[in-house]
Amino acid sequence: MTHLAPAPDALIGKRFDVAVAKMLGISRAKASDLVASGQAHVLGRDVAKSGILQAGDMVEFDLQEERREPEPIADDMRVVYEDDDVVVVDKPVGVAAHASVGWTGPTVLGSLLDRGVHITSYGAPGRQGIVSRLDVGTSGLMLVCKSELAYKEMRRQFAEHEVVKTYHALVQGNLKEDRATIDAPIGRAKVSDFRFTVTPAGKEAVTHWDVMERFGEVTLVSVNLETGRTHQIRVHFSSIGHPLVGDPMYGANPVMAAELGLERQWLHAVQLEFRHPRTHVWTTVKSRYPADLAHALEQLRAQHAE
Repeated sequence: MTHLAPAPDALIGKRFDVAVAKMLGISRAKASDLVASGQAHVLGRDVAKSGILQAGDMVEFDLQEERREPEPIADDMRVVYEDDDVVVVDKPVGVAAHASVGWTGPTVLGSLLDRGVHITSYGAPGRQGIVSRLDVGTSGLMLVCKSELAYKEMRRQFAEHEVVKTYHALVQGNLKEDRATIDAPIGRAKVSDFRFTVTPAGKEAVTHWDVMERFGEVTLVSVNLETGRTHQIRVHFSSIGHPLVGDPMYGANPVMAAELGLERQWLHAVQLEFRHPRTHVWTTVKSRYPADLAHALEQLRAQHAE
């Protein structure tokens, strides 16, 4: 199957095999094999595996299909907005944005394709149409592009921070301020490939938050992301001593999570605002809390009212 993908800004100036590895989420050795066999190449010019990826390059992947077990499908994933250019889903917890090494569960992309939704071929194979992601353990709104026009424009809007992404999060402790901004770079933690941390060597990350409700030992906040780093909200709140309830990876109290019946972090993408890629109309899509998060919040409100 053939796919086209513009060279990501973050990979400009990198070796071609390194860029292919990053774009496909595979090892550099596997990426080198794909370049050598012609399954990954740059349109319009010959680039060896040691060649440098340049701005404006289009990378074409012509991958040989490998036989795999059918991917599980997220039948309960709701579509909350759809037209010829974009589809916005309400991603359930336990669903990944797209397939990746080691993940055997359902994905947003696979579930949409299974339903017959047309997705643009733009983007790396297995990630086509994806311009932003949510963690497997985070529920809420996620946009996928159906047309080439939408992919190019929404990729630009996300890159230039024009999309307004609003999350609600339940954090441990009583935040001292009613609103604040966390501006701290995020990078991979040395202790684990799966964890991230605030580090001077990381990428810029900016999180704005406002208090919605206070419950003494817990605070409900509305969060807007200026950037979109992996685990950004979880890392930032943990860095100021207020990890998300139900998030032991970043220091949350497991006893509190158990008392509230939570098996994942209390974090939900409740609203997505963007300029429609074709009509340029400002578009707002909203989502309600899923059952597990709503139940935990109801418990807190009942306890607080006593």
